[in-house]
Amino acid sequence: MNGAVLLALVAASAPNEGETAPTESTAILAAAREGHSWDLVAELADTVGARPAGSPGAEAAVRWAAAWFRRFGFDVRLEPVKVRPWIRGEERAEVLASDQWRSQPLAVAALGNSPPTPPGGVVAEVVEVGSLADLETLGGRVRGKVVLFQHDMKDRSGYGRFASLRTRGPARAASLGAAAALVRSLSTATLRIPHTGTTVFPPGAPRIPAAAVSAEDAELLHRLSARGPVTVRLVLGCRTGDAEVSSANVVAELRGREKPDEIVLVGAHLDSWDLGTGAIDDGAGVAMVMDALRIAKAQGRAPRRTIRAVLFMNEENGLDGAISYYQGHRAEARLHVAAIEADEGAGKPLSVQVASGPGGIELARSWAEPLAAIGASQVGGNADGADISPLAYEGVPFLNVAQEGSRYFDWHHSAADTLDKVDRGDLALATAALAWIAWSAAESEATLPRQPVPGRRPWWLPEPAGPAGAVFPAAKPPVP
Repeated sequence: MNGAVLLALVAASAPNEGETAPTESTAILAAAREGHSWDLVAELADTVGARPAGSPGAEAAVRWAAAWFRRFGFDVRLEPVKVRPWIRGEERAEVLASDQWRSQPLAVAALGNSPPTPPGGVVAEVVEVGSLADLETLGGRVRGKVVLFQHDMKDRSGYGRFASLRTRGPARAASLGAAAALVRSLSTATLRIPHTGTTVFPPGAPRIPAAAVSAEDAELLHRLSARGPVTVRLVLGCRTGDAEVSSANVVAELRGREKPDEIVLVGAHLDSWDLGTGAIDDGAGVAMVMDALRIAKAQGRAPRRTIRAVLFMNEENGLDGAISYYQGHRAEARLHVAAIEADEGAGKPLSVQVASGPGGIELARSWAEPLAAIGASQVGGNADGADISPLAYEGVPFLNVAQEGSRYFDWHHSAADTLDKVDRGDLALATAALAWIAWSAAESEATLPRQPVPGRRPWWLPEPAGPAGAVFPAAKPPVP
């Protein structure tokens, strides 16, 4: 694989008649100028639209993805996933008038898994906290109150610091007797739109209505609280479905020519939140994965190992697809030589990330050298991904293509997650980087060292049935 030729070909046009056809490696990275991935995300976002797990949109997306893979000649199977739908209903909130101010509406969006309020809503005084530790300090003083989780997220690094306020805060407030919770949106933009997301109530734990509130309205509540006690009314009509429904992970493969039992998994999540059309989260990742498999097949010669594309269901509100895949494929987990997740939006590629045993970064650095042509050849640690995370408990090494995302959290989980946020050129570059890294991991003679297994399993990841789980059959079930 001639890296020097590859660098020269990235921005070149297709060869003229009579010229030598590009090599495998040059053809893969030349996908940077093709832009097929944008066409895919456009079709998914604009014609299928929002895809909350268990909804008609999600099932339409499953059919759409399976049909596309089959159209390009891939073996496809739909691996069953059970999901419990969560349905958004009425959502509104207001600051009630006092002798110091008039009533004002608040922009809110229910958080995934939130229960509804009583029909008349919850009316209670607001108590503001800036951290889970602050909440513990208040203890029983939040009983009967609406807890407002405040923060100062300014850039994408803040998501990691403050996401626990949304995921864990409402449940902890419920355990202390709070009546409801409002979480300042995890947003880097001030556009007065709320950003939803999941909140987690462990089994058997008390549950309270919980909503995201726009950054501007969180600031309003903070300022009014300095003037005197603030009372709000919160009305949520959301609900969780009465029973689980059948859905699926969409799985397609390009079988390896020499070691077909060894697998490089490339995944993204097919579901989305319901407020926008899921273009950046994670329609872009879905398109990257699908097109990366198409690009690999177009080389005319399969790589040494199998590249398996997995479009996971319900990453957003329960990780059901990730758990289902882990339980169903644990018997072959030792044959997964790498897992790659695309869930960073549609920005241009910046670098490659690795999570493996000693020597993995050095090996990945040799794979990434040709990506210097598109500014993404740097390699570091800390690869991860929600849907591939259970595979860490089997030591499977991880890879990521890190992408530019300075504006990602302007739109993330909001009504602004729409196709106009996707730049065709940037997405094509990211697709090229993903396709190249997946191909390199599948073609390389050497494999990444297994990563150390985490010491403790999370409560949400059940033990697989039996010592080695059960592998899904290769037969293709009918499209639902």
